[in-house]
Amino acid sequence: MKRPVPAAAVAAAGVLLAIQASGHAQASGGSAFGPTSNPILFVHGYNGDPGNWNTMADRFTTDGWPSSHLDRWSYDSRQSNATTAQQLAAEVDRLLGATGATKVDIVSHSMGGLSSRYYLKNLGGTAKVDAWVSLGGPNHGTDSANSCYDTSCTEMRIGSGFLAALNSGDESPGSPRYATWWSPCDTVINPDSSVSVSGAANTRTACLGHMALLTDATVYAQTRDMINR
Repeated sequence: MKRPVPAAAVAAAGVLLAIQASGHAQASGGSAFGPTSNPILFVHGYNGDPGNWNTMADRFTTDGWPSSHLDRWSYDSRQSNATTAQQLAAEVDRLLGATGATKVDIVSHSMGGLSSRYYLKNLGGTAKVDAWVSLGGPNHGTDSANSCYDTSCTEMRIGSGFLAALNSGDESPGSPRYATWWSPCDTVINPDSSVSVSGAANTRTACLGHMALLTDATVYAQTRDMINR
């Protein structure tokens, strides 16, 4: 026969559960955006557009980032990545001026990682960028670029002069924090090892397609936590 549980113990347990539930609700519902959070410049890939970032930007909004700090930038993805890097430099300055921030975080997808890395390495970007993220970037080339012929596309080919120069010396120069995410099921970036950058935090994802890197909840959370330090 079970003994009755004392009323005091039941009450104490109820209070403990209430405190735990309250703490959980506060943690899950609180804003991740804080005084040290930077505006984010999103850089899409080849033939991409600002809409590629809608899911991720909406999640940042839910986590407290104001719309003024979420810049879904666009550019002509057929031009040289060096030309795009010059335009990106101007956009960084515009974003800093508009928000009053001293640094930005760059989150790039696919080919967007190349122009943003060029900016960091060659155009003084290391002084204005706190964190750089590459989601499925062809940082060391991809064989899928062999079938397209725009200037930017030929620069993505394995062994291109553009990539040789970009990857010469330090692949992650300066003080910014570098991170990449790559998927073993990404059929656009071949080989998979192309994404990883020396000196960066390189993370393997679940089995995700190339575009799914932009919408996966786990990749988002990891990206948010990486840049928001």
